[in-house]
Amino acid sequence: MSRTMKPVLLLLAALLLVMAAACGQDSGKGKDELTTVKFSEVIRSIFYAPHYVAMSQGFFEQQGLNVDMNTAQGSDKGAAALIAGTADISLVGPETTIYIFNQKGEKMLKAFHQLTAKDGSFLLSREKLDDFAWSDLAGKTVIGWRPGSSPQMVLNSVLLKEQIEGVNVVTNIASTAMAGAFTSGQGDFIQVFEPVASTLVNEGKAYLVASLADGFGDYPETSYVATSDYIQGHPEVIQKFTAAVTEGAKWLNTASDDDIVKALKPFFDGTPDDLILQSVNRYKEAGVWPTEPVLTQAQFDILQNVLVENGVLKAEDKVTNMEDVVDMSFVQKLGETD
Repeated sequence: MSRTMKPVLLLLAALLLVMAAACGQDSGKGKDELTTVKFSEVIRSIFYAPHYVAMSQGFFEQQGLNVDMNTAQGSDKGAAALIAGTADISLVGPETTIYIFNQKGEKMLKAFHQLTAKDGSFLLSREKLDDFAWSDLAGKTVIGWRPGSSPQMVLNSVLLKEQIEGVNVVTNIASTAMAGAFTSGQGDFIQVFEPVASTLVNEGKAYLVASLADGFGDYPETSYVATSDYIQGHPEVIQKFTAAVTEGAKWLNTASDDDIVKALKPFFDGTPDDLILQSVNRYKEAGVWPTEPVLTQAQFDILQNVLVENGVLKAEDKVTNMEDVVDMSFVQKLGETD
């Protein structure tokens, strides 16, 4: 090697080391600058696919957010996490905002983004029924959800509408144990979300007979909720969070089948690819994800009527001013910037 080449190579090596160090510093700095949001989801379900897409595709990170997610296993627990301060944002039923409002406590909750516009549960039967009618539930046992939860109230409202009596709805089994209870022989029917529904069907342990989205219709089942204090103190976080989830929903409507499965797979480890895709397509067909993630006055009225019908809210305790528990300004601002 010539004497003139050696200094050049040494200089090049030094430059490469400086560049590598700089890249490492920039990468670490960027990660450190992300704002961590403590997030609580009600249950793990493909019903909430837009959120998982926003996580896996980096839409939250693009907004400067790091989402620290845990699963509450119930809207009541998700709301409690907000009140206790162990969660900044929860994905729960918007009825929780009404319950907390009527308690007149120190903290109030507000829904700021409407993720789903219909119930996402499916009714499965142990026996094959070619022509299912809601009257088939008379005298039968259904493994259902806890009292006061959205899927439980939607099913009950359907039974009231169809005037079906004598149905034994079991509501004291934990959501994580429902499928196991059914496969072990309990119940004639079970009400579950995806991908559990498709899993039971494909394993030959149940037959899909009805969609509660079709059986009931429009219902604002799941919203992103935070305390009024958090929204007021962190409006930029709420705005960025809203933008990321909205981007996730848009991506889900245009992505290829392979990309959808790849995006959701990390959150449903062990679920076959075809069942993940089947679950997504079922929800798309049911129209559970609204094109505009806004909780409207009409939807809010439906919600409160269901609460009254199910005896968890007195008619005189209805929230007369929706803005007391709902703030859709962040979703509306997205439209202004598009």
